[in-house]
Amino acid sequence: MSTLLEVSGVSVTFDGFRAINNLSFSIGDAELRAVIGPNGAGKTTFMDIVTGKTKPDEGRVIWGEKSISLLKLSEAKIAQAGVGRKFQKPTVFEDQTVEENLTMALKKPRGWMAVLTYKPTASDRAKVVDLAKQIGLTDALERKSGELSHGQKQWLEIGMLLAQEPRLLLVDEPAAGMTPEEREHTTDILLEAAKTRAVVVVEHDMEFVRRLNCRVTVLHEGAVLAEGSLDHVTSNQDVIDVYLGR
Repeated sequence: MSTLLEVSGVSVTFDGFRAINNLSFSIGDAELRAVIGPNGAGKTTFMDIVTGKTKPDEGRVIWGEKSISLLKLSEAKIAQAGVGRKFQKPTVFEDQTVEENLTMALKKPRGWMAVLTYKPTASDRAKVVDLAKQIGLTDALERKSGELSHGQKQWLEIGMLLAQEPRLLLVDEPAAGMTPEEREHTTDILLEAAKTRAVVVVEHDMEFVRRLNCRVTVLHEGAVLAEGSLDHVTSNQDVIDVYLGR
């Protein structure tokens, strides 16, 4: 499997606190990875660095076959290069229908003229129907997004990110606040997405991570503490001491 993202020797300090400490991490082209660790381990800061929200003090973040440095790109350019990020709280356009939300998110030219004159084509509509099927919202296409349940809004936001055809999807605590049935469906969506792109899931819910059945990276104090299957990392004494024993 070729490497899609390589983070190497990255450190960042905020007001004397070292949030990321010589972090090295890589993910393959179509790989599903879970990132776990106690609060303050650097999970969110890691995503902030990859998406360009935070610039590290040192280290490299290399992307794709052409080995592009993401540290030289703006947040918008990183998104255009194929990095999509889902935050914990879903952000959808509540007054628009599910169909309109997905249509707006499709990968299209973003110049003001293109946006003003845009009319969905038959191919665009087919893509939206396909995306709705992927996220399990086919029956809700005509519904206003504000009427959806918390779980459905999360799925819609994942669908909006998939609409942009990212090569890497960063997902922050997707299972938070969901019912068991919604969690199960979220697992299915992420497993399906990871067949054609890299997906990194930051999560606290161990049952959810177990269902993903993927390689797990444990962060602690801004560095990788352990890596491997969930059984492997949860039997690691250091991981038990700093995270699971709490």
